[in-house]
Amino acid sequence: MTSPHSSTSKTLTLSKIAFCLVGCALALSLSASAQTIVKFNAPGAGTASGEGTVPLAISSTGIIAGYYIDSNDAFHGFARLSNGSISAVNAPGAGTGSGQGTYAYSINSTGVIAGFYIDASDIYHGYVRSASGTFTTFQAVSGDNTLAANINNGGTSAGYYIDASGAYHGFVRTSSGTITNFDAPGAGSGSGQGTLTGGVDCINTSGAVVGNYIDANGVLHGYVRAANGTVTSFDAPGAGTGSGQGTEVSGINDTGTISGETIDSNGAFHGFVRSASGTFTTFNVTGAGTGSGTGTEPENINASGVIVGQYLDANGVNHGFQRTASGAIQTGNVPGAGTSSGQGTIPDSNGPTDLIDGEYIDAGGVAHGFLFKP
Repeated sequence: MTSPHSSTSKTLTLSKIAFCLVGCALALSLSASAQTIVKFNAPGAGTASGEGTVPLAISSTGIIAGYYIDSNDAFHGFARLSNGSISAVNAPGAGTGSGQGTYAYSINSTGVIAGFYIDASDIYHGYVRSASGTFTTFQAVSGDNTLAANINNGGTSAGYYIDASGAYHGFVRTSSGTITNFDAPGAGSGSGQGTLTGGVDCINTSGAVVGNYIDANGVLHGYVRAANGTVTSFDAPGAGTGSGQGTEVSGINDTGTISGETIDSNGAFHGFVRSASGTFTTFNVTGAGTGSGTGTEPENINASGVIVGQYLDANGVNHGFQRTASGAIQTGNVPGAGTSSGQGTIPDSNGPTDLIDGEYIDAGGVAHGFLFKP
């Protein structure tokens, strides 16, 4: 866990848990007086390479949730209010050693946060934190690693757990604490296989959950699980069929429109939008690389169908983009973002009023938060 970001989607796995995700009208006109980029660092965030501040989710009221990595490489959640004040979010029982601590991953309209923490024994536990700061911690299955990564406005959270064999299984937890575990048909059962949810905004108001499953051959496939438990799997056009290739999902809005990316047979990323009826539209941002580990990576879709994300150029540098529901794409970079491989601008989420949060990684490899106000 040496870097707060990796060029992968918001699907969480233990091997890339410290990634994060990563505008838009962002680069349209960075100098326009009506548009503002606010940079920020969480108090206590480290200042060395692989440390810093990583915003993830933004609520309809402009509260940002995320995490920061301190100088000892421990993780701490944070909540940034719309007035700019930042509070630490540390779950009871979270470890304080390198690679341990608290992740704040998703936030709903009432300020309730869902996330997970890693204790001193390196066990993962899910939690829900009320707007007043009260934590409720839980395990999807006793003794297994549990990662909560989404919460909707009704307080239903979703994530996945990892069993003793290293396989992944999805779960949904109601606001009253009832947990339902599930597996997508076709998911593998070996280590590194199984069913994962996406993160941040991969459950909508109706309770539909989206994510990926990894089959016995290591290929990724998308799925949507309806609130009644029905699971529909899908593969986006152009998705590769080899190990580590396939379809990755990054978000769902209240109309049932899904955003995500494919990994093709060369290991390059391509964006897609899937309508509630199952129709796909694929797209690539101009300037995105076409080689392995480069390309177009949507990260979130808001209620209006606007997608934000990043594209990686041929040199592995991250740049932000925004795509409207009609398909118009704008690109941009936060001033101060680094220009070498693994650096750059990484939008993560966009709210209903097109506020965008994310991080930029500077020339020293340090992550800093930003908020873009159109």
